[in-house]
Amino acid sequence: MAAFHEFYKHGFQGGSLNHIVETAGTTKGALFHHFAGKQDLGYAVVDEVIGPLLQQRWLSPVADAPDPIAALKKAFRQYIKTDIDSGSFVQGCPLNNLAQEMSPLDPGFRQRIDKLYDTWRSSYAAAFAEGIKARKVRKDISPRNVAALVVASQMGIWGTAKSSQDPQLMVHACDAICDYLDGLRP
Repeated sequence: MAAFHEFYKHGFQGGSLNHIVETAGTTKGALFHHFAGKQDLGYAVVDEVIGPLLQQRWLSPVADAPDPIAALKKAFRQYIKTDIDSGSFVQGCPLNNLAQEMSPLDPGFRQRIDKLYDTWRSSYAAAFAEGIKARKVRKDISPRNVAALVVASQMGIWGTAKSSQDPQLMVHACDAICDYLDGLRP
C-alpha cells in the first residue's frame, strides 16, 4: 500500500523508492527481493491494488444488479461524496493518473491499464444488456457505446476535479451523468 499511496500522490515517475521503503518500514533489499525494480513494483500496484479497487468501487455494484442505472447512480453519488469528504478528489483517479502518465511511455503499463479499462467497459456493457432484458434500460441503446461513454465520463469527472480542485464542479458533473443515465430508462 505504501507504493500505491506514493504513486497516487506523486505520480509513478515522481514516486520515491526511498519514501516507499521508509513508509512501509522495510529496506530496499527487501523491496528488491520481491520486485526487480520500480517498474515491476508499479505493475504490481496496478494488478494488486488498483484492479481490486476498481472491482470494489465500480464493477461489483453493477454485477448482477437488477437495475444497473440505479446501481451506477448510487455508486457515483457515494464515491463522489466519499472522495470529496476525504479530500482525495484533488488527487484524481489513480487508474486515470497512471493511464495519462505511463501509457504513452511503457507498454507494460499500457497493457495492464488497457485491460482494466476493457474489463470496466465490458462489465458495464453486460450490465446494460441485462438491464435491457429486465426492461430497466431502453432497448434502443448500444450497451457497448453507453458503457464506453460512462467510463469516459467517470474519468472526466475525476480528472476535472483534480485539475480544478473544485468539489462543486464534481457534484455538478455527477448530477449530469445521473441525468443522462435516467434518460436511458424505457
